[in-house]
Amino acid sequence: MRTTKVVHVVSCHAEGEVGDVIVGGVQPPPGETLWEQREWIHQDQTLRNFVLNEPRGGVFRHVNLLLPSKHPEASYAWIIMEPEDTPPMSGSNSICVSTVLLDTGLVPMVEPVTTMTLEAPGGLVNVRAECSEGKAQRIFVENVPSFACELDQKLEVPEVGTLTVDIAYGGDSFVVVNPEQLGIELDAINADKLAKIGAKITDAANDQLVFNHPEKDWKHFSFCLFAGALAKTETGYEALSAVSIKPGKIDRSPTGTSVSARMAILHQRGQMAVGDTFKAVSLIGSTFTGKILRTCKVGELDAIVPEISGRGWITGTHQHMLDPSDPWPEGYRLSDTWPNYKQK
Repeated sequence: MRTTKVVHVVSCHAEGEVGDVIVGGVQPPPGETLWEQREWIHQDQTLRNFVLNEPRGGVFRHVNLLLPSKHPEASYAWIIMEPEDTPPMSGSNSICVSTVLLDTGLVPMVEPVTTMTLEAPGGLVNVRAECSEGKAQRIFVENVPSFACELDQKLEVPEVGTLTVDIAYGGDSFVVVNPEQLGIELDAINADKLAKIGAKITDAANDQLVFNHPEKDWKHFSFCLFAGALAKTETGYEALSAVSIKPGKIDRSPTGTSVSARMAILHQRGQMAVGDTFKAVSLIGSTFTGKILRTCKVGELDAIVPEISGRGWITGTHQHMLDPSDPWPEGYRLSDTWPNYKQK
């Protein structure tokens, strides 16, 4: 077989959301910090296109680049590559990376609990893994500080109308919508409709509202969270959750960063306190559980330190190759499987 590159990948999913992990074949990108390396990957696009575009990828796929850490406390670092963003942090991808590190032996597994620190572009995350029979059974991730920005904002969405939305950050930036305003149930049958409307809402938020992280160069809205009705539990709340990811697909998992963002909103509203939990349920019935560990500040903003937990499973190993005669070395996209709802 002829090839000009071999990229070694361990495929994984966390509660349904694909988060493959590159474990070899890619040199660390230039940059003094992981944030600079993230920015280089995002601007260069070569690796993103190779692993995310067809024929190797697809809009359903996220891919994580495992790297040596820049921080002395971290065992590994990783850069998250989603369909159109290269975000600061991801809950499902952190669970996938942790699962791959432990289940492949890259990090020695200690039963019943293994602890480690990983470095995401958005900051350090502490991981606690419940392990048995050689498998990481459940991953607990202490996420980066999360906060609510503006609550009850008015947003005009073309072909939808005027919505009331919240703005929050849970490791990535969200515009948060109560789906009752749209008359759409959070059900798997409505995934396509939610994905399309969510893309429009995210675009409208980027046109009309402002998001500025106080400490990071992050100045846009990445996702729309459709936040289902709250049901009280013994330790907090439970709710359905659906997140539209650009260019217009629904996260199969309950989205760990959205769990963190929603807990920050509920804390800001006085509905959750330190120690309370929130369980999010995805459209396929998978769950992430969040917990508020403590409060903190991000710049001048009140924030929480959330913990999110979920399960991950390895689905295979792959060696992605590139034949030197392949006329599409960075792959391709077509709108039948890679939607683009943003008007140019």
